[in-house]
Amino acid sequence: MAQNNMNNLTTLIKRLEAATSRLEDIASSTQDPDIATNGASSIIPAAVLGVPDQATTQSPPTPIQLPEALPLSIEGFDTLINGDVTHFVNMSEGLGGLIAEQSASVLRAFAAERKFLIVTTKAKKPDIQSPVYMEILKELQSMIGIVNDIRVANRGSNLFNHLTTVSEGIAMLGWITIDPKPEEFVMETLSSAQFYGNRVLKEYRDKDHSHVEWVQGFYRIFKSLSAYIKQHYVSGVTWNNRDGIDPQEALRQVQAGETTSRSTPAIPSTAGAPPPPPPPPLPSFDDLPPPPTPIATNGVSKSKSIGGASDMGGVFDQLSKGEAVTAGLKKVDPSQQTHKNPSLRAGAAVPPKRSESQTSLSSAKSSAPGKRPKPESMRTKKPSRKELDGNKWIIENFDNPGSVIEIDAQISHSILISRCTKTTIRVCNKANAISIDSSSGVSLIIDSLVSSVDVIKTPKFEMQVLGTLPTIMLDQVDGASIYLGPKSLKTEIFTSKCTAVNVNLPGRSEEDDYRECPLPEQIKSVVRGGQVVSEIVEHAG
Repeated sequence: MAQNNMNNLTTLIKRLEAATSRLEDIASSTQDPDIATNGASSIIPAAVLGVPDQATTQSPPTPIQLPEALPLSIEGFDTLINGDVTHFVNMSEGLGGLIAEQSASVLRAFAAERKFLIVTTKAKKPDIQSPVYMEILKELQSMIGIVNDIRVANRGSNLFNHLTTVSEGIAMLGWITIDPKPEEFVMETLSSAQFYGNRVLKEYRDKDHSHVEWVQGFYRIFKSLSAYIKQHYVSGVTWNNRDGIDPQEALRQVQAGETTSRSTPAIPSTAGAPPPPPPPPLPSFDDLPPPPTPIATNGVSKSKSIGGASDMGGVFDQLSKGEAVTAGLKKVDPSQQTHKNPSLRAGAAVPPKRSESQTSLSSAKSSAPGKRPKPESMRTKKPSRKELDGNKWIIENFDNPGSVIEIDAQISHSILISRCTKTTIRVCNKANAISIDSSSGVSLIIDSLVSSVDVIKTPKFEMQVLGTLPTIMLDQVDGASIYLGPKSLKTEIFTSKCTAVNVNLPGRSEEDDYRECPLPEQIKSVVRGGQVVSEIVEHAG
């Protein structure tokens, strides 16, 4: 009986062991393989197992290049471009044609000036006569030249007043070279643009109001630019002379589109926090249309008139003809071949005979204009000069000197005045002749002259004659006031392309006021008896 009990107990133990083994197999199959193979990792520190901790494997933070914040002056200029300038360009595109073509160059000119201003915030001021300074201004000068070339190439267009308004006004961008009051230069440029812009207003006031809004939109650019200058550059453009970089390097960075000049401090990474968003991108002017070709014939640009001749598809079409492409070529006679006739090489070369296609193509091309001189605002300022050279006085480059310039002249002396602005000149004693050229706001007081006073391209001109003066000649003068004395009432005045010229005559007595007499500007010409007769237009009322 005891033996049976032992056998049953042994059997029961074996069955329990078998059941336990099966349970262990089931448990091991459901456990995570990674934990099962390395189960001690949950209770043994990672440093003991030789596994590097996450905190020890984190790489050190690297410096992050963030776009540099724009200076307030550049942000203000971007506001000007995105506001009134863009609005003017949109209105120009609505009018289309040459106006839209010219406005695209205006926008590019503002973009070029923006690059110049960015360079000034990065670099020290170079010498204004250095090649680096002229290189910085090169793109702006090119865009201004293109705007003016469009006007010159389309003199016969019915939109010539529109084109001239813009070409006269684009000179406002030259304020960056003016010290110390650039804002006044902008407003003076507005006066030049208004001379032609007001003609557009008068012509289209009752015909098409969109042209009126276009002119007014262009005028608003001057006012916005003037306000911008008063806020940021009241005394002229400033450079980063304290910690600026080399101007050539600054120009390279701006042309390459780099927006950072130094690395920002390292920013440590924080768990669960995303990196801060970058500043907004700078406005880009790369999507603008390419600058127009200035040469035009009858309002059609050169690129359009000969576009088919430069199409590469036409070249490949000709090549695909095979031997037939040479069918129209003329065979050269051996007597005309220079490699067989040394005498031809010794003399003049045999002139090639043009084909009809070449002749027609060359006649369609208009000759390229000569190199235009730089705008006055872009020229390097020269020192003022008052010098007697033999019998000739030279007065030039005076800009608002603040005092009267006196010349002690003699009867054999001639006086040449050029490139002076807001200058008062007093000529004492009797001189021979006076010539004034390319000046503005000049006031001249003379005693007497033997010959004449010649005034060319000098707006806002004033002159007072105390003694005698035989002749006054005015050419391209916009705004002049001439005061004659009792001894100079026989003075002869010749005008050409002049506007707003007034002659002030003395009263009958010294107590009487001067009497203002405007010179005529409008001439009416009629044919009478087979001859052209010109008369002054009189306005009644």
